[in-house]
Amino acid sequence: MIKKDNYTYYLLIVIGLIFFVNLDAIYVNIMEARNFITAREMVNLDHWLLTTLNDVPRYQKPPLPTWLTAFFGSLANFKSLMLLRLPAALCSLLLIIGFYKTLPKFEITKQQAFQASLILATSFYIIFSGRNGQWDIFTHAFMMICIYYLWKFFSIDKKLYQHALLAALFFGFSFLSKGPVSLYALLLPFIISYGIVYKYHNFKKRWLPLIIFLLVGLLIGGWWFIYVRWADPAAFLKIAEKETSNWGSYNIRPWYYYWSFFTQSGIWTIPSFVALLYPYLKNKVSNKKAYLFSFLWTIISVILLSIIPEKKSRYLLPVLIPMAFNTSFYVEYLIRKFQQLPSKEKWVVYFNHGLIALIGFAFPIAGYFFLDIRGIYWVYFLLSSAGLVVAAFLIFQNLLRQSYAKVFYATIGFICVVMSFGFPLVDTLLDNPRFHNFDELQAFSEMENFKVYDYGGKTPEIIWEYGEPIPTIDKDSLYTPNTEKFGIIMSEKDSSIVKKFTDYNIIASDRYDLNYVNPEKGGYKSRLIRKFYLLQKKD
Repeated sequence: MIKKDNYTYYLLIVIGLIFFVNLDAIYVNIMEARNFITAREMVNLDHWLLTTLNDVPRYQKPPLPTWLTAFFGSLANFKSLMLLRLPAALCSLLLIIGFYKTLPKFEITKQQAFQASLILATSFYIIFSGRNGQWDIFTHAFMMICIYYLWKFFSIDKKLYQHALLAALFFGFSFLSKGPVSLYALLLPFIISYGIVYKYHNFKKRWLPLIIFLLVGLLIGGWWFIYVRWADPAAFLKIAEKETSNWGSYNIRPWYYYWSFFTQSGIWTIPSFVALLYPYLKNKVSNKKAYLFSFLWTIISVILLSIIPEKKSRYLLPVLIPMAFNTSFYVEYLIRKFQQLPSKEKWVVYFNHGLIALIGFAFPIAGYFFLDIRGIYWVYFLLSSAGLVVAAFLIFQNLLRQSYAKVFYATIGFICVVMSFGFPLVDTLLDNPRFHNFDELQAFSEMENFKVYDYGGKTPEIIWEYGEPIPTIDKDSLYTPNTEKFGIIMSEKDSSIVKKFTDYNIIASDRYDLNYVNPEKGGYKSRLIRKFYLLQKKD
């Protein structure tokens, strides 16, 4: 068993293996491309406050995560994906450690807080967001620290102003990362649940520091919006109007869309679902009050998110935080009582962890036949296979011995092996024979001294790989640059448009394809393909 004094040490090891290893293993996705472009233009175009995407105003996202990414990205001239994704990984560390430090305040053991933090660290969408250049993990990590100090503010009668100001600082950082998202989806459910279960005591002596908390937090989080509204009002209002209308007209889903939310925890889907069966578990947990609080925090968060018409799977990220706390009560119960449970309660555990073990045993065989393993990837494959088989054996062995604590920790080890050794094997599935990166076009344009334009494009991944803004020619009006020679890229279906440039000769052409997957496989996207033409004015 893990010693109490070593919980933080082992938690840091798990976080390191999951969030800080192989950060450059997969290619840049569309959301990352948008954010990385904005960070690059902060440095290269000096757009630190009036942020841009392809040299066009982009005020949809507050700038704090982009500032951090710009700093780290600039250390390697934006050529290192590891550095670009490092700020998100650091925020994952902040989130999980803040979560671990907060939970014992609710009178649960440090061991359960440790287990809850491991569940959070190994939940699918936490892993995805924490290794990805997206800004959701930033806003919720900062809000988790705000919640830590708010708990102190509401529960301890000393240092009220200090706790209020520290909470305000991180509240402001959260707001400056993604606006009111975490305020609505993480903090508000926490405040409601805390009031229901723990009540707010001695409120008279807290009202003034609470007002200071709100004022300072809103000032830190809101100054950038005020500045942009003043410095570029036309663009700001246009973007704000579009963003506001999207909440009621874009990605509209039914109210029940989020109610399979527990599946976002990945490997913990079944334990998370069981932990949400409040009537079943409420008399089995060691701390009923804390369990009720975690349950309400989770459910109220889902309800609030369900009210908003616009819905996306990634918006469920804040729900995974209280849900990890809630799931830990079921894990704690299994560790205490698994050997005494009737068979009808054990089969859920056998099914869940038995399936994980089966995947571990099957991986070496399935991987050998389905992965195109060459060179260094044999090392990753052999290490993955050995690690997963060992983890699977430990899970299976301890299920037979009915030692659930060891089953739980072996499952954590399973995920660590996947992320440390298995993740690079994704590259063996990427085999597009016609792959042609746009950075080669940028090098060609510099060598031949011409500017490239994109006909109706605006594809973030292409702009990111090209390395600098690409002016867009609007499809509604065929703009002709006033220059002797220029390049133009366009989708394959639009390629006949090039004939309309009647005053120019085509002196070179090519096809650029940013798809990493084979054209015969799923996920191949036509929007990542461009035909290129180099045009020169006729004599």
